[in-house]
Amino acid sequence: MSYGIKAYKSVGVKDDLAVADPHRVIQLLMQGALENMAKAKGFIERKDFAGKAQTLSKAMAIISSLQGSLDMDGGGELSENLFSLYYFMLNHLTIASRDLDITKIDDVISIMVTIKSAWDQIPVADRENGYKLQAQRSQKMVVGV
Repeated sequence: MSYGIKAYKSVGVKDDLAVADPHRVIQLLMQGALENMAKAKGFIERKDFAGKAQTLSKAMAIISSLQGSLDMDGGGELSENLFSLYYFMLNHLTIASRDLDITKIDDVISIMVTIKSAWDQIPVADRENGYKLQAQRSQKMVVGV
């Protein structure tokens, strides 16, 4: 890919993030993880181990960020389940990297696509209610209630 196209794509993502709501940020993170895992598969096939390491590291950093952003206090069972799935995904990618195992990457891609598909289907009204609840919780923490 030429430098100009890379720069254009990079600016596009940065612009998208600059105006993104929290829901969109998560969508972009998930998409980034998926793209990096797909690239890692290609690097493994081409025996480009430096590229594999770089892209899997990016995917794992994104998944770790997604895991760290979960609301474990207010998210209940859903947050616990996602935490466990992200943990599984991170372990699976570690093994995939070590063993050069594309099928393990495919497993993680499949899980991430399922999570992202569900995330993409959250109605706008439910997102807005979530933002309000989060703001109320944050306000209570600041006030000390």
